[in-house]
Amino acid sequence: MSREQRAKIDALLRQPQPAGDRSVEEIRAGFRALMAQMNVPTQIRTRTTTLGTRPAVLVEPAGPPRPGTILYFHGGGWVYGSPQTAMSLTANLVTRTGFRAFSLDYRLAPEHPFPAAIEDTLDAYRALLDSGEDPSAIVFAGDSAGGGLTVTTCLAARDAGLPLPAAIVAFSPGLDATRTGESIDAKAGIDPLFTRASLEHTGAMYLAGQDPHQPLLSPAVCADLHGFPPMLLQAGTNEMMLDDSTRLAARARAADVDVVLDVTADVPHVFQSFTGILDEADRALDRAALFLSQRLRSRDADAAP
Repeated sequence: MSREQRAKIDALLRQPQPAGDRSVEEIRAGFRALMAQMNVPTQIRTRTTTLGTRPAVLVEPAGPPRPGTILYFHGGGWVYGSPQTAMSLTANLVTRTGFRAFSLDYRLAPEHPFPAAIEDTLDAYRALLDSGEDPSAIVFAGDSAGGGLTVTTCLAARDAGLPLPAAIVAFSPGLDATRTGESIDAKAGIDPLFTRASLEHTGAMYLAGQDPHQPLLSPAVCADLHGFPPMLLQAGTNEMMLDDSTRLAARARAADVDVVLDVTADVPHVFQSFTGILDEADRALDRAALFLSQRLRSRDADAAP
């Protein structure tokens, strides 16, 4: 663990922002500029495609891919972000596992508030199934809001009677629109990226007046997780949304779901993006890749005669 690495990233994320609420355009541009600084592996091939009703980016390893598909959901508070801003995460999972990935360009609020994003992610999953993909060969992965979508898409798929994917990996997932976790206040000032006001500003765009006390908005508080696939939840101790992960993990255990809660000390929200800059990011991605590879391999073994 490098104190200098962590200090450098903390300073980067604490760069002064204009006073008051920023416009949607300013938020989106600022996030694109931040994520453009992340390292993306070169040993990949990408092309634009369509999955369900939405554009997507297919990311493949440079060599022949292993059997298996990652359906990736990018972060950005359901308001900003894209497959391009999440490419450091998606590409690192691809290069570390050998699986291909589809990174979905789902609709964003405020133009398309809840439940538009979940409709798009569910349509994408259904499109993979309709193409003949075995659900035991599909895993969901995502960061921040996209980490939340890994869970809510599973809820929506289960409600629709669809088979569930083999596993979920969620990096610093957003799982509680009620903002009632203790970490929201306990980590105020420690979190270099968010404030309660900033979370509520973008959160209101996605909610659009909906009651946050419902499973598809606050699964860490409201969801029944019975029947869910194994989950890996990764978060850092310096983030206000830490309890989104800790409380979902508790609900998963209560529902007899295999869950790994992987908390790294003194790192920020979606610290895995800083691969090649922060040692903890690379180690966390290695653990995530191992988890996904083991789940798909074990499913293959279970299916063998």
